[in-house]
Amino acid sequence: MDKLLLSQLFIYPIKSLGGIALKQGYISTRGLEHDREWMLIDQEGTFITQRKYHQLALLQTSMSDTMVTVQHKQHPDQSISFSIAEQLNAPIAVSIWDDHCTAFEVNAEVSKWFSAFLQMDVKLVKMPNTEKRIVDPRYALYEATVGFADAYPSLIIGQASLDLLNTKLAHQINMDRFRPNLVFTGGDAHLEDELKEFSIGEVQFYSAKPCTRCVLITVDQQTGEKSQEPLKTLATYRNFGQKILFGQNIMHTNHGVLRIGDEIKIISRR
Repeated sequence: MDKLLLSQLFIYPIKSLGGIALKQGYISTRGLEHDREWMLIDQEGTFITQRKYHQLALLQTSMSDTMVTVQHKQHPDQSISFSIAEQLNAPIAVSIWDDHCTAFEVNAEVSKWFSAFLQMDVKLVKMPNTEKRIVDPRYALYEATVGFADAYPSLIIGQASLDLLNTKLAHQINMDRFRPNLVFTGGDAHLEDELKEFSIGEVQFYSAKPCTRCVLITVDQQTGEKSQEPLKTLATYRNFGQKILFGQNIMHTNHGVLRIGDEIKIISRR
């Protein structure tokens, strides 16, 4: 089999906004540093995503060493920036799926900017380093924690899996529909399904469970427009027990740096 190489690396600092492509990233306690560290909440403290608010796809995030910037993809003059360390003092109870966490609003100006964009009252909140949101113990080998990602620290997809899907679609799509953290080249389509234990660079990983896909993947990440694809096509060949699977949720057992070009070494298979 040809070598498996890490080909793309992404973080999504603000949940459900445009991601950032990295050349290297540090895997820390919750996954890649700054991944899903912030998220938008409604007045009840419930998380907000593209599943309902497709227009969030139009907001692109970028980062420097000290600042986060959000810019409208189609109207670059519309942007807002804030310090990575910035947060107000009052804790806020927030919910994400069945989990309840404590977070802190970044500042009123930032929340006002997002509220104007969405035309509803929202707040941008940050998860503090002290917060411990526990990964489902049925799939974690130890008491692992995660940020504001749906459930697991990282998601990996093989480029061959997307290539196969694109042969079945009338209009090709990009990997950004699936919002992975790690993408690799080499191997057959859906090789990620077979991975049990593996290493990338200096970091050891194990598979938690396949990623169940929802309507979010039907949102074009450049236009914010929604269609039936690729969910409709995936249902014809990736339907397992009424769940559409594409990609693998993974856990890490140590901290370290990942770099584009790192070899993925399989330790054991399912």
